[in-house]
Amino acid sequence: MASSQSSTETDWVSRFADDVIAESERRAPGKPVVVASGLSPSGPIHLGNLREVMTPHLVADEIRRRGYTVRHLISWDDYDRYRKVPNGVEGVDDSWQEHIGKPLTSVPAPAGSAYPNWAEHFKAAMVQALEELGVEYDPISQTEQYTAGTYREQVLHAMKHRADIDAVLDRYRTKKDGAAGGKKPQQQKKVDEAELEAAEGSGAADEDDGSSNTAGYFPYKPYCGNCEKDLTVVTSYDDDTTELNYTCSACGFAETVRLNEFNRGKLVWKVDWPMRWAYEGVIFEPSGVDHSSPGSSFVVGGQIVREVFDGVQPIGPMYAFVGISGMAKMSSSKGGVPTPADALKIMEAPLLRWLYARRKPNQSFKIAFDQEIQRLYDEWDSLVRKVADGTVLPADAAAYARAVGTAAGELPGTPRPLPYRTLASVADITAGAEDQTLRILSELDPSSPLTSLDEARPRLDRAENWITTQVPAESRTIVRDEPDKELLGSLDEQGRESLRLLLEGLDSHWSLDGLTTLVYGVPKVMEGLEPDAKPTPELKVAQRSFFALLYRLLVGRDTGPRLPTLLLAVGADRVRTLLGA
Repeated sequence: MASSQSSTETDWVSRFADDVIAESERRAPGKPVVVASGLSPSGPIHLGNLREVMTPHLVADEIRRRGYTVRHLISWDDYDRYRKVPNGVEGVDDSWQEHIGKPLTSVPAPAGSAYPNWAEHFKAAMVQALEELGVEYDPISQTEQYTAGTYREQVLHAMKHRADIDAVLDRYRTKKDGAAGGKKPQQQKKVDEAELEAAEGSGAADEDDGSSNTAGYFPYKPYCGNCEKDLTVVTSYDDDTTELNYTCSACGFAETVRLNEFNRGKLVWKVDWPMRWAYEGVIFEPSGVDHSSPGSSFVVGGQIVREVFDGVQPIGPMYAFVGISGMAKMSSSKGGVPTPADALKIMEAPLLRWLYARRKPNQSFKIAFDQEIQRLYDEWDSLVRKVADGTVLPADAAAYARAVGTAAGELPGTPRPLPYRTLASVADITAGAEDQTLRILSELDPSSPLTSLDEARPRLDRAENWITTQVPAESRTIVRDEPDKELLGSLDEQGRESLRLLLEGLDSHWSLDGLTTLVYGVPKVMEGLEPDAKPTPELKVAQRSFFALLYRLLVGRDTGPRLPTLLLAVGADRVRTLLGA
């Protein structure tokens, strides 16, 4: 344990691990440490939701590395009501509106799905992504828990103490004067905005706190025995017999049931969550900023778990939202929002883990699906080099270690991790032709040539996927079929001489480093400088002009992939042809 403590001053994961271990030993000495996440498969589970899993996963993994037994519970909130039809989901149309109000496990899966219902369809992609990310967890289906009667005693207890729950909730309910709990209207506006974000983006954050009517307040919602929807109103309840009467406002159905044997319903969210904290003995569970405002489920839950269920609220850091380069804050209801599965198609699992490990939970960050992914990979490769040569800072070293492996071992990696931007450029130019790709990659470093594309995988595959799925067609690189004779014929003596110098040096510089030296060196020689001369502002202008000329002659535009990579990809013979040799 002492060896892991050295990084606690710089590493947020270690600090939380210290706190969680201490709290677990205080509450339940000798028992497994319990951390938890909750995911609602109400639609595509996006990269913002992944923070709900990665934050406790990283803490749990650190605790495992220290030799403790840990249970990371992932509650699939698949017994939540189907709130609305998400946009942009293939195989779904307006006819799914008729299922609003049913449990997610009772809603049909999108047309063409291999899965039996809506919840299982959207769980599947996340389950696969979590496996690839190395996340070890115990799944819990809330449909199974409720319909099996697992929480029966807790449900009966909550109904018996419904007046106490109502009193807690009443401290936060909106008053007639527009303020909640005595808050000023401006403060309440911020609360409402946070609650709105919760309802929009969180699935499980359906901030329902139960229904009050002339019969009183009830923290339990039956699903209708006729239409399966939760648009029900409890009209009476008897604590002694547990006899409950309800009517359905959707279809008019009415029913009398005994709650000590009835399993087709659930506690409302603001009661359900704290009930589970107590039932499962959760020590650590983060929540999004939408849960952490006054009156929201985490804040209210802390009082309900203590006052009603005789439990303790978990250590619960707030985590900030995750964005996408060029996109607004993610909401799975808006359609087209990238999921972990989407990210893992264009980046390796260690890189995605690193994005979540290197930022404290309360720091927001963006995940790049645009050109920024190349800079991100450059930053990652730089970190790898610093780790290798021992110059890395402690916090960066900790984030790296958490990215590349878990307590169970290292994640699969790429044997020869060539620069992502190089691989992307090659994939762009070759359009996935493997023989061409291998030829180019084998020429990058003649002293240690690549002999098989498998050495560059899976990074190569991720770069190819990025080019084909994220780069617009108009931005793709198409090498000219024939020389641009008009442009070649219009060149002055200086232009022709610069091309001659380049062509003359091709054979002796035919590697990535060599061609880099050559293309930057030609303008220097043209200015009467040595090839290794330091650049001046005037020289940089000359270089940009030379590069633009090469791009126009090779690909018909002023810009393109890095020139050394482009030259290698085009091949020496074709370069000579296009440059008028």
